[in-house]
Amino acid sequence: MKNFTILCPTDFSECSLNAIEYAAKIGEKLGAILILYHVPDREDYQKLFPGNMVDDSLQSARRKLDRLVATVLDESIGNGLSACKGILREGKTIPCILNYAENEQVDLIIMGTEGINEVKKNYIGTKSSKVVLKAACDVFIVPKKVFFKSPRKLVYATDYLEEDKLAIQKVVELAKFYAAEVDVVHVSNRVKSIDKAQHLLMVEELNPFIQYDKVNFVLKSYRDEPGLGLENYLITAKGDILFTLSMKKSWFEQLFTKNLSKKMSYFINKPLFVIKNL
Repeated sequence: MKNFTILCPTDFSECSLNAIEYAAKIGEKLGAILILYHVPDREDYQKLFPGNMVDDSLQSARRKLDRLVATVLDESIGNGLSACKGILREGKTIPCILNYAENEQVDLIIMGTEGINEVKKNYIGTKSSKVVLKAACDVFIVPKKVFFKSPRKLVYATDYLEEDKLAIQKVVELAKFYAAEVDVVHVSNRVKSIDKAQHLLMVEELNPFIQYDKVNFVLKSYRDEPGLGLENYLITAKGDILFTLSMKKSWFEQLFTKNLSKKMSYFINKPLFVIKNL
């Protein structure tokens, strides 16, 4: 049976190091193989390091990667992580990450929301948002200044799609590792009778299949954008991680809309887990 595989791209920035911590801790629970992946772009390196300094900087990157692998092995192998290795591939960051994830049948990509050389227009960095949108596997993005802690509450944003039923069960499996609560939340501008009916139907259909007693179903209304209503819920309910299904295009695009992202302080201090593979 194939080990669960986590790919964690890193550029050695603080944000990417926090993502490695999440990757190692989650990998411990899943008995996963963790791959730390650095993609130096030679053209970028030549701009930063003229002349023969490019090769020296690449060798330095290799040493940094090896040290990170050694640290993860020392801290996590005894706690359930199956293996950890470091891979350095020259090329363009996004294609390299996506190609490796596809070729190696990676199950989960965990990465920071921004890189060391990335100037962001939104709270979510350009590279991480492109990986989220284009990857075939699940993607977990970790904001800057967020350090790992065992989650007490996972929040799943539902639009009452049929696929939500499978996605919620996936969230529950992760929650069980931490004995965490799962809040299945639907936020709309105004709760109508059809919302209430869909909500009750989902509860009725899911309860027999979810063998977990810490799942709560929540229906909320918010006068502004649903995304801001979700942020409000995350703050008041003390949610630790937001889960969403990428098939919900209208909702998913709201999370990455420039204007909305600028309003949502959520992206500064909460991780986002995007379920893409059911």
